[in-house]
Amino acid sequence: MPQSSETPQSSSSEQTAGDVPAERPHRRRHPLRRLAACAVLAGGVLFTTAGTGHADPYAKPGPVPMLSPSTLNARYAAERLTIAKALKTARDVGDTERARALTAFLQQDRHFLTVDPRGRGQAVEVVGDLARARRVAVLVPGADSTIAGFDMRAGRAWASPGGGARAVYDEARRLSPGSDLAVVAWLGYAAPKTFSSDVLTDTRAERGAVELRQFLVGMHRVNPSAQVGLLCHSYGSVVCGRAAMEGYGPGGPAWRKVSDIALFGSPGTTAWTAGGLGTTARVWAGRGATDWMEDVPHVRIFGLGLGPDPVSRNFGARVFQAGRVGHSDYLAPNSPSLRNLTYIALGRPTNVTPA
Repeated sequence: MPQSSETPQSSSSEQTAGDVPAERPHRRRHPLRRLAACAVLAGGVLFTTAGTGHADPYAKPGPVPMLSPSTLNARYAAERLTIAKALKTARDVGDTERARALTAFLQQDRHFLTVDPRGRGQAVEVVGDLARARRVAVLVPGADSTIAGFDMRAGRAWASPGGGARAVYDEARRLSPGSDLAVVAWLGYAAPKTFSSDVLTDTRAERGAVELRQFLVGMHRVNPSAQVGLLCHSYGSVVCGRAAMEGYGPGGPAWRKVSDIALFGSPGTTAWTAGGLGTTARVWAGRGATDWMEDVPHVRIFGLGLGPDPVSRNFGARVFQAGRVGHSDYLAPNSPSLRNLTYIALGRPTNVTPA
């Protein structure tokens, strides 16, 4: 499954999380697509994720300043040192793909809050002015997201965490010139591989949810007035779902700033309904007409599976139009899914086209 508060006052014409249209167009299931999707799940059980046995050549990142308005630039500078050190290691060991990605990370106009080159890697990049933004969109990517593919997947930049964040940022400037939106590409968890048993459970998501909530706390210190929209793709929607279900406990003030949660290309959240996420945020869901995720069984039995389909009537999310995009193309230029997700990021629910 690649890919990657205080709620603003809404108009009386807006749906609540539990309001759904009286009817939704029926989609014809495609037997071959369903068979292929089930094969992916079966592959997750049959294929192992065993390591090569080689020691990881990349060093653990050093200490960095705690996030705050006064330390933000120092944090960016510290992460540049981590990137430069990791780049040297990548070149020394002949890791050309990672070296290419890390070289791009060092461009002067890029700002990272976290970089951990170990394993398949983690990175958190800010696009825009985080300290002054009125809205912040946090893009949470799905399975197969790695530091080497942070900016590009199969020649489609928008299908990667960094490229997707820039696609949303550029679309926001097109739709709403002068809007104060910052976008964060948050690969802050160990994303599972598609062909692994990890995609069948919420184990990775539970760990990622802790990291996501901690990140939101730090971001809240930097900019306590900003409203937040979570854009959660594929397995990233499981991370967002688990984070939401933690409620308003530790980090409550930061979580109350989450006004919107958008689930797209989602295998489920482990919640049975949008209301079961336990959040006052608007919950959105969308799926493209050619996304194979439609044909994955949406079940949860004895801890296996990720629960109901978020675009189903009974789940109760606000379903937005996604067009004919495939699983990795929700943020493709000129797509209705990118337009709608950007309006969600901007906190403009009345501009979102319902499905």
